[in-house]
Amino acid sequence: MPFEFIKTEIEDVILIEPKVFGDSRGFFLESYKKSDFENAGICDDFNQDNHSKSTKGVLRGLHYQLAPKTQAKIVRCPKGRIFDVAVDIRKNSKTFGKWVGYELSEENKRMLYIPSGFAHGFVVLSDEAELLYKASNEFCQELDRGIKWNDPKININWNLDFEPLVSEKDSQQPLLSALKDEDLL
Repeated sequence: MPFEFIKTEIEDVILIEPKVFGDSRGFFLESYKKSDFENAGICDDFNQDNHSKSTKGVLRGLHYQLAPKTQAKIVRCPKGRIFDVAVDIRKNSKTFGKWVGYELSEENKRMLYIPSGFAHGFVVLSDEAELLYKASNEFCQELDRGIKWNDPKININWNLDFEPLVSEKDSQQPLLSALKDEDLL
């Protein structure tokens, strides 16, 4: 199998390490193979691919989408280095409000599977970074939601020695505790 699927501290979030075939010419890896992902329990139909580029210190998130267009994601960083975070916002989950975070980079080639029911965010650690991710539903502005990136109750350790660059929209997101039931998954 060209992937190693690693369970994380939060059930259903999976760290993925692809097998890399490299030599003096470069490398090759499979970034997605439906049958292998389904065998690992990742059975989402992915309907949209996204590509973003950001400079050092940019923090994006924490974003999610409501039903019926919730989004599972497979995130990877083919250029640069990011710290990628998933926050459990499934209101009936035993890990509600908990988070996991991993460094994804062009060096380690890791990917993170974030199922529906999670808010997602990342911060750029290198001079610039590009992010590619698959989403199980198309973006829907009406169902787009967010949580404040520095919510003290969630207490994400971004490990930053600088003040991140956050969009006006993201800086004005509500705290998790301020969300109504209909804004949770």
